[in-house]
Amino acid sequence: MNRLAGKISLISGGARGQGAAEAELFAREGAIVVIADILDNEGERVASDINGAGGEATYIHLDVTQELAWATSVREVVDRYGGLNVLVNNAGINNSSSIEALTVSEWNRVMDVNLKGVFLGTKFAIPAMRRSGGGSIVNISSTAGMVANPGVTMSAYVASKGGVRLITKATAIELAGDNIRCNSVHPGIIQTEMLQEMMANDELVAKRLGSIPLGRFGTVRDVALLVLFLASDESNYITGSEFTVDGGLTAQ
Repeated sequence: MNRLAGKISLISGGARGQGAAEAELFAREGAIVVIADILDNEGERVASDINGAGGEATYIHLDVTQELAWATSVREVVDRYGGLNVLVNNAGINNSSSIEALTVSEWNRVMDVNLKGVFLGTKFAIPAMRRSGGGSIVNISSTAGMVANPGVTMSAYVASKGGVRLITKATAIELAGDNIRCNSVHPGIIQTEMLQEMMANDELVAKRLGSIPLGRFGTVRDVALLVLFLASDESNYITGSEFTVDGGLTAQ
């Protein structure tokens, strides 16, 4: 119950789905958790639930695409808690348009949230982590950042998540001397709000399940447990690595 005892953690996109699961698990393992999102009601509710269960959490409004918002948010965390040890760049959006149909504004929006958001979060976390003696950055990518799924049109998403995979490696090398580790997590098909549209199509559900060796979709807890390991000191010799949590999907 103390794998993150005393660690100050900031999770973007923490108001629901994988981010909320990570926040709740981190708190149960002793972390001080700051949930950052644009979904204020949901984020406040997650923080309230954590505090009600005996953990320590707070919610802050954060648009991950805005430089000033990141600077302000990290400063607020440091001012309130005295440092920053863990950053989870979890916020992300999808777009299923084909390349031909995709507009420039849609492309830019996906890149801004999924890739620019990771860059900005990392940029502003570095000085705070350096002053704290080091830290762990966990970037949430996707199996789509490793391979393009046949029959699935999401070129902007794939490109953004591939970028997350590689900026993770560059960050790890650049910051190794500061004892700041950086790794990426690549979920496969996980039961979140993003999956709801597909779940309404029985034929598509059966097809996607048939492609997964373990025969089931992942859960947000499956992802959160891996993120917890990478955030903790148990992974203190791991940096620049990518971890799939996909039921064997990309092993084929």
